[in-house]
Amino acid sequence: MSRFDDADQPGQFLPSVSPDQRITVMLAAFEGWNDAGDAASDALKYLHKHWGARKIGKIDAEDYYDFQFTRPVIKRTSDGSRKVKWPTTRLSKVSLPNSQVDVVLVHGIEPSYRWRAYTEELLQHATQQGVDCLVLVGALLADVPHSRPIPVTSTSDDDRIRERLNLEAPQYEGPIGIVGALADAAARRDLPTLSLWAAVPHYVAQSPSPKAELTLLHKIEELLQSPFETAEIAEEAEAWERGVDELATDDPEVAAYVRQLEEAKDTADLPEASGESIAREFERYLRRRGKDKGQG
Repeated sequence: MSRFDDADQPGQFLPSVSPDQRITVMLAAFEGWNDAGDAASDALKYLHKHWGARKIGKIDAEDYYDFQFTRPVIKRTSDGSRKVKWPTTRLSKVSLPNSQVDVVLVHGIEPSYRWRAYTEELLQHATQQGVDCLVLVGALLADVPHSRPIPVTSTSDDDRIRERLNLEAPQYEGPIGIVGALADAAARRDLPTLSLWAAVPHYVAQSPSPKAELTLLHKIEELLQSPFETAEIAEEAEAWERGVDELATDDPEVAAYVRQLEEAKDTADLPEASGESIAREFERYLRRRGKDKGQG
């Protein structure tokens, strides 16, 4: 029986556990088709560094990648020597401070071959680490303005997750990436799975996309109920937005298009702007304030 079978505390992603128990969440992101602006993979890289996660394993690249398409790179090491870095999938783990949550971070590149074997190997790692739920992080290009909050869509094929978070069943039909394949494989193992998708403005699709990265980090923070510092990324997001503003100003057609997107976004979000979004920001402030007091 999964801990998620108990539908206690609706609106809260993670179920409650007793003081002597821990819950393990796997966070996964993949460079490539699922990762517009590198927002998802950059978010997980940030968490790996910020939390000081320790490496616990990797998936051998030889079985899954076309090296003419996803080429290895050569880099200089700290001692001055050079080393070939092969594309792979790395796993790391961390116990969050002041929390009963352990996180397994999965950062990889979408494989070229044998997706079913690849996803099964990843899920074997999840079983070995006692993972209770899987959160898949992605980013896609969309008709959204850079000057407004970046939308993040939460989806799940799992009835338990949808009930807890009051989500609609996903309606998408069409091509999928490795994120979709992994979600399907997890469902067949009855592993509760949630997908997060940030919408990156398509007219500034190049990486990095720090504003989308920041929004994903805030969503992860909300799901895990564990605040962490994002001031550095927030500064990068502000600088990115100012830079795009300047570029748009120099091109009248782009400026007009951005205004059109802004008007559509403002009209659609008007009811939420005065309610749920403000409440979420206030809750995030209170959690950070509580953490700061605990460290004082």
